[in-house]
Amino acid sequence: MSAQRYKVQGNVAPTGYVLSPPDKGLMIITGFLALFGIMMILSAGASKCVALGTNPGSFAIKQLICFFIGFWAMCKLSRYNYKKLENIAVKFAWIVVVLLLLIDFTPLGVTVNGAKRWLALGPLQFQPSEIAKLSVSMLLACAFKNDANIFDTDKWQKYFAPIGVIAFLTIIQPNLSMVIIFGIICLTCYLVSGGPAQLIGMMALGGGFVLSLIIKPYQLSRIKVWLNPEADPYGAGYNIIQSLLAFVSGGFFGVGFGGSRQKLEWLPEAHTDFIYAVIGEEWGWLGCIAIIWLFLWFIYRGIRIAANCKDMFGKILATGITVSIGSQAFINMSVASSFVPATGVPMPFISYGGTSLIITMCMIGVLLNISKIRISR
Repeated sequence: MSAQRYKVQGNVAPTGYVLSPPDKGLMIITGFLALFGIMMILSAGASKCVALGTNPGSFAIKQLICFFIGFWAMCKLSRYNYKKLENIAVKFAWIVVVLLLLIDFTPLGVTVNGAKRWLALGPLQFQPSEIAKLSVSMLLACAFKNDANIFDTDKWQKYFAPIGVIAFLTIIQPNLSMVIIFGIICLTCYLVSGGPAQLIGMMALGGGFVLSLIIKPYQLSRIKVWLNPEADPYGAGYNIIQSLLAFVSGGFFGVGFGGSRQKLEWLPEAHTDFIYAVIGEEWGWLGCIAIIWLFLWFIYRGIRIAANCKDMFGKILATGITVSIGSQAFINMSVASSFVPATGVPMPFISYGGTSLIITMCMIGVLLNISKIRISR
């Protein structure tokens, strides 16, 4: 598509560039996953709402409100030049650090299911570690935009130190799964910036060794239960067994939308961490494959946007955003399917959670802005 066509469309940036339209495929995927997520939250969360004595659709209504907020933020960020994010990356990171400190060391932190990951500011309750994914991607884009040198003292002081602090404050919540996602983002962005594969392999092994040293007894017990959930079917292995029963009940075509039985107080966290199991029961094997295909399509669109970006900062930022959303989705699906030990990671777009949805759509807005090819006027 030529620059002349963009001028006719009137999509001209005041900075001396003519912009192409944003990636339409990415917009279609985002819209479908978010709306399908609201529909599944209505189905999976109705029984929990009734048990709490509220409207059966209250979870879905809250998610819909967050969708509109996220959609507004996505539209704004899709028009905001992503290159300006470089100037605020460090300040933004330290704001995230302050939010994490408020969780870990003040009464504002809220504990749910033994994990202190939420911050309550009046009526507003959110999870800062979700915001940290975008912050880590921005810092890595700044650090690797010129070269892949990780031994630069200035980089350590300015960019890597905030990432280390964010990871430390996240892991003591505890939120090991999110720290693993941070590690995946770091290794992938380093690879895209030109880092040698041998060093990346050594860093991955080193990271695995460190995790083995800091892993806590309850996290180790999750691995044992994952290997043999039948050893404790009414205790630690209960969630995995009920999740697998949901997939078995769904079969190939599923029992139909709203027909899940496992969500009726059998499957804990059916509207959040294990919503993929409800999808498997109601939509069957075909529905599960469709969700996998959509997230693979999302990853493909994100990689293509990164590959087409001429600016190294944008290339690495697009990679970080794509990997953070894609890896989280597949970790969630792997947990529900018992491919990996249980961990509390929501599925982007689909699991119930306002913070996750809004921040994810903000990242999509940045990705859409990067997708606009900038042609010199």
